[in-house]
Amino acid sequence: MKRNIKVERLVQKPMESQETELVERKGIGHPDSVADGLAESISRALCQEYKKRFGAVLHHNTDKTQIVAGRSHPAFGGGEVICPIYILLTGRATRTFEGEEIPVDTIAIKAARQLLQESLTNLEVNTQTILDAKIGMGSSDLRDVFGRKIPSANDTSFGVGYGPLSETETVVYQTERELLKLKRNGMPAIGEDIKVMGMREGDIINLTIACAMVDKYVGDMKEYLQVKKDIVNHLQEFTSQFTARKVMPQVNVADCEDHGAVYITVTGTSAEMGDDGAVGRGNRTNGLITPNRPMSLEATSGKNPINHVGKIYNIMAMLISKQIADEVDGVREVYIRLLSQIGHPIDQPHLASIQTVLKDGANMDQVQAATYELVNDWFENIPKVQEMIFKGEISTY
Repeated sequence: MKRNIKVERLVQKPMESQETELVERKGIGHPDSVADGLAESISRALCQEYKKRFGAVLHHNTDKTQIVAGRSHPAFGGGEVICPIYILLTGRATRTFEGEEIPVDTIAIKAARQLLQESLTNLEVNTQTILDAKIGMGSSDLRDVFGRKIPSANDTSFGVGYGPLSETETVVYQTERELLKLKRNGMPAIGEDIKVMGMREGDIINLTIACAMVDKYVGDMKEYLQVKKDIVNHLQEFTSQFTARKVMPQVNVADCEDHGAVYITVTGTSAEMGDDGAVGRGNRTNGLITPNRPMSLEATSGKNPINHVGKIYNIMAMLISKQIADEVDGVREVYIRLLSQIGHPIDQPHLASIQTVLKDGANMDQVQAATYELVNDWFENIPKVQEMIFKGEISTY
């Protein structure tokens, strides 16, 4: 099948050779990431229920989840939540099919509770949150679209991906992951609400880390400052495996120790006091926010994995770019933009633009042929991508 796949050479300075770079990651406990996680977990739960009952995924989009911050009084040794976090689970879903009513709200609340328990281990879900499910009726005229092996695109939209990750991007991503491991292995004071901002200037990577400490595990200011110091010391050693550049971590730089104003929380997330969350305001599909790279503004979390190209194409662009960067000889960097056209089969992109930055001496003809074949193969196997999405094998944030 002939597809509109264009592979071209891109002449630009690779990211690692540029003087400055900015990279951000919002950790799994950040309110925006929690919103993404809730939306995606509800979508997966609905997919599995639809498949179990009817043998196919039915129309739904649960990508409008909102988090309204509560109020708390954190204190060394343990504070309290005064007003619970309000979470509105919303969107659209098929609620009746073939005469059978589907308990969409019940499924959504169950999935949300599980996600919250997994993502925020110090949050008492039953007493410190209010879960409100207001998921409306999905469009009934999409039955035919969802019944096709290759459905039609729901929109004219694009997905974006690039590869490989730079050293700074890898350091930022792995820093948040490592802090969660530290939490599980001897540093319970670390909360899951972690934001890492990486700034590279030449060969110096500065990490500004906001980490919501859990107050009941910190007895006083001295202990709090020691936890910060231990984190910095650990990260300086840990990050050396990803880069030879100098990495300079800083933790909770807004603290004012002299006035007792430090970043402690009851639950490990800033959503307990003053920080709201919404789907799509956090990480892109590769788990990062990268202003030096092309990005899509699409929120992938919670969108259905059958015909919503804002989700499918962004995930495919990420997967394809990683494989090209890993496997196609001569490619130093690759940038991908996949454009759909509403009403056309999603395996027939309006345009698949593949731009490659080549290594010295690379053969463009060979790169072009190998890249075209690889991209074409991904479009041949879109049902496999859809299956990976609703099984939770691919992270969307």
